[in-house]
Amino acid sequence: MEFLEWTRPLISDILDRKYTAVISDLTISEILDGPSNVKLLLEKLINSSCELISINKETEMLAGYYIKEGVLTKKALEDANHIAMASVYKVDAVVSWNFKHIVNVGRIYKFNSVNLKYGYGHIDIRSPREIIAL
Repeated sequence: MEFLEWTRPLISDILDRKYTAVISDLTISEILDGPSNVKLLLEKLINSSCELISINKETEMLAGYYIKEGVLTKKALEDANHIAMASVYKVDAVVSWNFKHIVNVGRIYKFNSVNLKYGYGHIDIRSPREIIAL
């Protein structure tokens, strides 16, 4: 229930163009396997003012560095790819409910350490609750 309490206002703010969603091809492929209501929401977001980004050799390389440097294990490669895409494309913030692999203070520090080591900028990672509370 808490997820909906904070996710709904964030989606509304995106649709009202308070924020611009950045959606990757990886996110789209993950959602296509999901429930129909989530697919409809994705369609609304894509038809709004969102930006689309794609995985590429550079993002895959950075995701590999996250694995190599021990930020995540190979089992969490998709999560590493999400952060890598956001870093390479210079997204302002990653917004996620994944507290195990993404919205985790220790991991955020490590993602940013790897980014700095390999010449990428700082990435801000937050939960929807943190974004709505701003």
